[in-house]
Amino acid sequence: MHVETGAPKRRRVFAEMNLVPLIDVSLILVIIFMVLTPILVNHQLTVKLPKASSGAPAAQDSAITIQITKNGAVTIEGVAVKWEKVEREMTLRLSKASGKTVLVQADRLTPVEKVVMVLDFAKKLGVGKLGIGVTPDAS
Repeated sequence: MHVETGAPKRRRVFAEMNLVPLIDVSLILVIIFMVLTPILVNHQLTVKLPKASSGAPAAQDSAITIQITKNGAVTIEGVAVKWEKVEREMTLRLSKASGKTVLVQADRLTPVEKVVMVLDFAKKLGVGKLGIGVTPDAS
């Protein structure tokens, strides 16, 4: 038989914070940023190509596109690459490159030495064709 004595029960204070929801939200945010960052970087690079009155579209299936912005940022097939690693990335992508085409799309304000550097890397790797991307001249 249970007898009430009238004395108040002592409640214990639970002083620990539940961190599981915070960790869950943080991991979800990290995953979202990991997925979106390459997409955002790809869309933020704008390259204003020089104009030319002659030019033919390159075959996209075997061409590897390298973009250089006026700030010197480089993307290879839409993936941002640091200058120090351009040659290594090109080596990885251009193995067995005898039939491949490298298309360099450099902003018209890009220093020529950077374009020449990329062309030199491609030539060392023995690519089939080298090209420079241009915008067709409207006139």
